[in-house]
Amino acid sequence: MDEIVAEYIRRTVLKIPRDEIKTVLQKWGFLSEAQLQTINFCQIKENISQDVVQLCEENSAGVKQAAVLDIIYNHIYSNKRVWSVYQMNKTGEETDFFDVTDFKKKFKRRLQSALTNVTINFREYEDNAIWIRIAWGTPYTKPNQYKTSYVVYHSQTPYVFISVSVLKRNLPLLCQALVAASNYHDIHEMELRSHSLNSLKDIVFKRYSQNFQSYYPRPIQERNVGPENSRIIQENRNEKERIQRVNSEVFGDGPQPKLEFARYKLETMFKSDPQMNVLNKKEPFRCLVKFSSPHLLESLKSLAPVGMADAPLSPLLTCIPHKARNYFKIKEKKGVSPRSFVSP
Repeated sequence: MDEIVAEYIRRTVLKIPRDEIKTVLQKWGFLSEAQLQTINFCQIKENISQDVVQLCEENSAGVKQAAVLDIIYNHIYSNKRVWSVYQMNKTGEETDFFDVTDFKKKFKRRLQSALTNVTINFREYEDNAIWIRIAWGTPYTKPNQYKTSYVVYHSQTPYVFISVSVLKRNLPLLCQALVAASNYHDIHEMELRSHSLNSLKDIVFKRYSQNFQSYYPRPIQERNVGPENSRIIQENRNEKERIQRVNSEVFGDGPQPKLEFARYKLETMFKSDPQMNVLNKKEPFRCLVKFSSPHLLESLKSLAPVGMADAPLSPLLTCIPHKARNYFKIKEKKGVSPRSFVSP
């Protein structure tokens, strides 16, 4: 077995939590159950990785087997990468028939015709998802297995989820190969990104909760209080019910897709009164606002109920899952007052 392959397998095993190494290796299927029984999975990970490499040497593992292990790792721990959503478009009423074998051939042929040193591996999953792993090289260097790009394509849909490596210069080649292989006309980025691949799928496939339900709060038990206190209690109860109702109408009652941030970029012109002599000419005014949270939509949903914001929240915040984007440009409407803005 090549030393580079052995080192790559060792590093991949080290990335896996110790309690889950055996399960991942079983999904890999390259080592037999009898071979796995010889490994002590209670020892430190460094020793486990060395045992795995030794068994892989006995089985003559190559780049293909190491790449498959990497795909399985990234499928299980997909939140370790940042994913961007792309949408493809057709020009007319092309047939929707999809042949996965033909797709793979076209994809490989298109990439390999543009770049000789490239490693491409596929793995299909039960949800009609095709995972593609690409390791990029140059005309003079072998593919770098540590700087890979990942593509997740669901057949019969125009959506592609891409996690690029640091070698972003190859992204146009990747997009061209996807369009050619899937028989689409063009492709564009949707300005929607997250670590949570499943949440991105929930948003573009409209799988998050949209069945808004009415909220029926449990009545507050009355106490013997004066008229003024009774009025305050009733007002508080009514306000809480209103906030809960509005929140339910905006966000729904189910869990929200997991996004870590939303970015708003202001692009407008700074205008001043000519009589004030503050600015004699129009100057561009730019501002960038970024909201960050481990679970942004759930955080936004909780603001009004805890009294940190008025209900309903601004549509600029609540429209994220409906518009399927978390990158926004806020700019002036043409032909109207500078104080009017839109978010495309």
